[in-house]
Amino acid sequence: MGLLQYIENIGIELHSGSELPLSDGSSALLLCNPTKIECGVAAEGSEQLIIVHTTDEPSCLTFNLGEGALLRVVELFLAGSASRSHICQAADSRCQITSLVVGDCSADYVVDIDGERAENTLRSIFLLSQKEQAKVGVRVNHNASHTFSDSLVKGIASGEARGEFDGLVYVAEGVCQVDARQLSRNIVIGGTSHIATNPQLEIYADDVKCSHGATVGQLDGEAVLYMRQRGLSEAQARSLQLEGFVADVLSLITDEELYEALKQDLDNKLELL
Repeated sequence: MGLLQYIENIGIELHSGSELPLSDGSSALLLCNPTKIECGVAAEGSEQLIIVHTTDEPSCLTFNLGEGALLRVVELFLAGSASRSHICQAADSRCQITSLVVGDCSADYVVDIDGERAENTLRSIFLLSQKEQAKVGVRVNHNASHTFSDSLVKGIASGEARGEFDGLVYVAEGVCQVDARQLSRNIVIGGTSHIATNPQLEIYADDVKCSHGATVGQLDGEAVLYMRQRGLSEAQARSLQLEGFVADVLSLITDEELYEALKQDLDNKLELL
C-alpha cells in the first residue's frame, strides 16, 4: 500500500486542503498538484504537509517559517511532475523535508536560512528505470550565523535511465559558526544507466564547518555473493542491498503508518529496477 492507496483507504479524496489524520493523533495538510502555493508558519507554530505531484503541470511553492516555527514536509513526485520550492527560515526555526522522486520528474529546492540557530534537514531519493530522467536540485543559503543544514540526496538508476543532482551550499560574508553538510550517494545498475552529481560549496566566511561529497557506484558484488552462499537468490540479494541503501531516506518520518506507506512506494519501484 503506497501513499495514494493509504490516502484512499482512510476515506480522503485526493485534492488540496484535506486534513490527513496521522497515527500519532496529529494531522497533516494534504496538497495535491498545487500550481502555486505560499505557506506561512507562524512564530512558535508547527505545520505538517504532505504534497503529492501526479501531473506534468509544474508547481511553484513558497514556505515562510517564523521564529521558532517547525515545518515538516513529505513530497511525492510521480508521472512527469516538476516542482520548485523556496523555503525562508527565521531565527530558531526548523524545517524537515522528505522527498521521493519516482520516474520522470524534477524537484528543485532553494533554502534561505536567514535567522540565527535555524536548522534545515533534507532527505531525498530518485528511483529511475528504463529511459526515465530525473533531476534533484538543492541550494542552501546560510545568510545568518549559528545555523545548520544537512542535505542527503540518493539516486538509483537502471536500464538507460539518467539522473542528476545539482547542489550548492552558500555561506554569506560575515557569518560564523555555520555547520553545513551535503552528500550525494548513487547506485547505477547495468552499463547504460548514468547519474551525474555536482555538489558545490561557495563560502565567503571563516569559522564555519562545511562538507560535501558524492559517490556513484554499483551494487556490491561481494555482498551479493555472500548472501547467495547463505541461501538467498541473486534477486533477493540485490533487493536487500537496495532496500538498505534507501532506508535512511525516510528517517525524518516519525509517523509509523505514513512511513510504511512511503516505504511501499519505494519497494514497488525497486522491484522494477
